[in-house]
Amino acid sequence: MKRRAASTVAVDDVWAGHPVGFDLLTAESRQFVAYYDAERRLTVAQRDLDDDEWTRTHLDERIGWDSHNDIVAAVDSAGHLHVSGNMHVDPLVYFRSTEPLDATTLRRVDGLVGRDEDAVTYPTFLDGPGGDLVFMYRDGGSGDGRRLLNAYDPETETWRRLLDEPLLDGRGEMNAYPTGPVRGPDGDYHLAWVWRDTPDAATNHDLSYARSSNLVDWVRADGRALELPITADDGAVVDPVPAGEGLLNSNVAVGFDAAGRPVISYHRHDADGDTQVYDARLDGGGPDGDSSSATDAASAGDWTVSQVSDWDYCWEFGGHGTLDDEILVDPVRVADDRLVQTFWHAEYGPGRWVLDPEMLAVEGADVPWHGLSEELRRPTAGGEYEVQWVADSATGTEQGEDTRTYALRWETLPANRDRAREGRPEPTTLRLYAFE
Repeated sequence: MKRRAASTVAVDDVWAGHPVGFDLLTAESRQFVAYYDAERRLTVAQRDLDDDEWTRTHLDERIGWDSHNDIVAAVDSAGHLHVSGNMHVDPLVYFRSTEPLDATTLRRVDGLVGRDEDAVTYPTFLDGPGGDLVFMYRDGGSGDGRRLLNAYDPETETWRRLLDEPLLDGRGEMNAYPTGPVRGPDGDYHLAWVWRDTPDAATNHDLSYARSSNLVDWVRADGRALELPITADDGAVVDPVPAGEGLLNSNVAVGFDAAGRPVISYHRHDADGDTQVYDARLDGGGPDGDSSSATDAASAGDWTVSQVSDWDYCWEFGGHGTLDDEILVDPVRVADDRLVQTFWHAEYGPGRWVLDPEMLAVEGADVPWHGLSEELRRPTAGGEYEVQWVADSATGTEQGEDTRTYALRWETLPANRDRAREGRPEPTTLRLYAFE
């Protein structure tokens, strides 16, 4: 189905030297955009939905050349705005507004709970049970990291540890890279992760899974309780992919089928050494893959594992720093009463698989899947520039009888292993699109 851009509003000229995550948040009748402007300044722009003019607030932070330094934003139950970002094993960077829904009142807050905040990466805001605001982050580095969760009290404007122990802990030997927690149709939080032994991306291994009803009590796929912190020895593995076999932390996705069953998508090498996409579904069925690791996965829970792609291509990645992606895989989801999954491949291009709802086998493919015009899909800055998109952190905003979906679009040079480039890349324009 063709997606029509109902309107577009220019936000600002932005830093384009490398890709890094911006954030878009719609809250009530106001929108917030958190980004790095053309001068590399951490900036938050706000507008009312019926106004095309932005009010911009520049915060006392500037990005270098690190694509890990994503920005995240959230609004708590009292309406105060929270912003965090520009960290890769750095001291905590966090701002909170003093007035509801007003980015111009953002102020730096030096700490949350006052400990384990000197080597922060991957800030994430979560909607906790009962509407609580939860902040998750990594303390430590790639070969030695822990995931910690804090909870916010809007009445006292203070943070506390949600968990007495880390959620995931590499015990000084490795680091977990999680996707989620993602709240499913069942109301539970679903978490998938891989372990990595060193900063080298080739050392990812052991796709794993756990779920929780409250972000505090966690269980394995088979319902057995997990003691915190979860470690590599806790029997939560879905597919025991060895290091060096094509498993990548940034390409793990958590989706759900029409019955609400969680589906974990990832890629790894097949028996011929080619890189393929696999879908693992928690459903009580047996494995349906041709790899020995898929067969072994049955012992970790009731998983059906299916090889989805059939590519004659091997992505041999490794080393330090942010990779320039050659494969991207999105979560399995239901669209137009069909089970679908979108992907992008450096050799084969973009597409969307239509999956058999029970066997997860490919029944057909849609190309192009995106429904976007050529003008929106292709970079206009020329040279090596790539298009970046960020969806609204909110689920959508109702305006009378119309519900529109919002997204940000801008263009950057590709990832460069977090190394500086010569010269000053030209900025590009960040635009907000409303689709209907």
